[in-house]
Amino acid sequence: MVRLGRLIGAGIGFATGGIIGALIGGAIGSLFDSVEVTSSSNASHFGENSFQQQQRMSQNDFYSSLLVLIAAVMKADGIVKKSELEYVKRYLLASFGETKATQLLHALRDILQKEIPLQQVCLQIKQNMQYASRLELLHVLYQVAQSDGVIDQNEIDVIGTIAKGLGISSADTQSIKATFYDDLESAYQMLEITSAATDEEVKKAYKKMAIKYHPDKVSHLGEDVQKSATEKFKKINEAYEKIKKQRNFN
Repeated sequence: MVRLGRLIGAGIGFATGGIIGALIGGAIGSLFDSVEVTSSSNASHFGENSFQQQQRMSQNDFYSSLLVLIAAVMKADGIVKKSELEYVKRYLLASFGETKATQLLHALRDILQKEIPLQQVCLQIKQNMQYASRLELLHVLYQVAQSDGVIDQNEIDVIGTIAKGLGISSADTQSIKATFYDDLESAYQMLEITSAATDEEVKKAYKKMAIKYHPDKVSHLGEDVQKSATEKFKKINEAYEKIKKQRNFN
């Protein structure tokens, strides 16, 4: 009997190697250890479900990368907060269920004890992950940082460093950060424009952002990542409605 997780952990998927693989260790393959194949059925399994397997590998890469980046953010202010751990626990429970979430929390605690070469980690992700997926990584990091109701300046600085390392534009970084504020200025920042924009420019900006942050762009990462992306998408719509109301146009 061969566990598919071990096959993945043996080298399939970018996060199994490089600095991310070294940091996260054996937890990578454990995401999928519940999926088993016999040696006699390997060929048909891999032939019939190659797209599904590739999708799982992408999810594996996303969550492996996310765990390392979460650890970097949690270490930023020198204090690992219980509120942050609880948020991450809820996030992982929703994504994987209790058994795998527990395994990944153990992996996270291990990573928190290590030095994280952030530039190398970010470069590995940038070189191997689509831009839309990197945007969602950043979105989740801000969610973790504000889980106690306050985003610490040290956490903001580390997330800013991560955003640059991932090749995310300053405008996109500010747009995601603005998601966690509820004022008119933040609404404009979410659409990546200023209050000096014309009504027509506001409409164009909304359409552009609605396309950029559409949840379907991360559908390959699974329902739970897509659900998280939907929250950002809703915020874009709310920002647009806030601006429309303030300007009184349809």
